[in-house]
Amino acid sequence: MTRAAVPGLPSRYPIGELLPALYADDDLAQRFTAGLDTVLAPVLSTLDNLPAYVDPALAPADFLPWLASWVGVEADPAWPVELRRAVVAHAVELHRWRGTRRGLVERLRLVCGVHAEVRDGGGATWSAEPGAALPPPPTGELLVRVWPVRAGDGAGAVDAVDAHRVLEVATASCPVHLTCRVEVLPGPPEETGD
Repeated sequence: MTRAAVPGLPSRYPIGELLPALYADDDLAQRFTAGLDTVLAPVLSTLDNLPAYVDPALAPADFLPWLASWVGVEADPAWPVELRRAVVAHAVELHRWRGTRRGLVERLRLVCGVHAEVRDGGGATWSAEPGAALPPPPTGELLVRVWPVRAGDGAGAVDAVDAHRVLEVATASCPVHLTCRVEVLPGPPEETGD
């Protein structure tokens, strides 16, 4: 990431105008300070706009990886800029729910544009009846069922679900002792009868 000189960018604080009156009419002094203004204008512009540089919604695209490093997320450079901005903006919230069903559902909604239902098969089972038969052992599988976002859901409609991408995101969030499986549904489970 570099900030270079911007051709024609005027300085908000021209040095030549700040010189004593003795140098106001001196051509050499004015040309010299104009050169300094050309070099300093991008620096002063950056400092004047510093709040925009640390706001994911406004920061230049080449600043996003730097902002992502501040909040501990990896935004894939292949993702569209708006998705990278959203991931950086929601990073703290995603970290708060990391390792939970809610966290995985939110990450899938944000990164893949899908709704999700997570069924965890790695938990403990028990029986309320003393002496009852033992419940079946946990499956050891994290089942992630996803379906596309529809136009009326408050987000852009998704034509197709990228199952490979969903599996990558789910696997990255899946506990080590569980395997991960993804099912793509045409709609919410209650509508499809699943």
